[in-house]
Amino acid sequence: MNLGVIIFPGVNCDLDTRFVLRHVLGQEARLVWHEETDLSDLDALVLPGGFAHGDYLRAGAIARFSPVMEAVQSHAEAGKSVLGICNGFQVLLEAGLLPGAMLRNAGQRFICRPVNVRVEHPDPTFLSSSAAGDILTMPIAHGEGNYYCDTATMDRMEQRGQILLRYCDAEGRVTPAANPNGSLGNIAGIRNEAGNVMGLMPHPERAAESLLGSADGLKIFESMLREAVPA
Repeated sequence: MNLGVIIFPGVNCDLDTRFVLRHVLGQEARLVWHEETDLSDLDALVLPGGFAHGDYLRAGAIARFSPVMEAVQSHAEAGKSVLGICNGFQVLLEAGLLPGAMLRNAGQRFICRPVNVRVEHPDPTFLSSSAAGDILTMPIAHGEGNYYCDTATMDRMEQRGQILLRYCDAEGRVTPAANPNGSLGNIAGIRNEAGNVMGLMPHPERAAESLLGSADGLKIFESMLREAVPA
């Protein structure tokens, strides 16, 4: 499997992500600079976390105009998998590959800590290793993770199973107290209608080995690899 990890200036989780793909999962993974325009050799893409272009204007707003994003769009339209983690999620929202937008955290503070998320839909591309109701533990690290969309978009996503992960407590209860950033409906992760593009705010690459306190994030990468469409 040939995987690509997209690098924008300011991204800081690229090497962590490539380490998991290469050394934990044993796959070929190369770093893709944001000025590249040919991704035809890659089976799946990951947009990692960080602060693309310093998050100037707002998170992901400048990165969405990078030359590579046209290739990312084509990759997604071809039915290939795209995973956006934290800042990568924000970029996918800005690029229109996922619905909605990100606001500043409700408390106006950067948050960095482990959270629990409940699997709402065991999506075949990204969550085939999980069942509905499973609780995954992964860390978050963001200042703009407050997911928002209009009522019509929310209703459509609910009906079409696009809401994949919700912040919850240790028992799986989706409550305001378990919501770290104010996200609408406790949303932590969503997918597009086609099911091949996912964005999530928690960092699965930081929860891919038991030594780190949780290996729950590995389930997302493993699922993506199983379902990846060969280049």
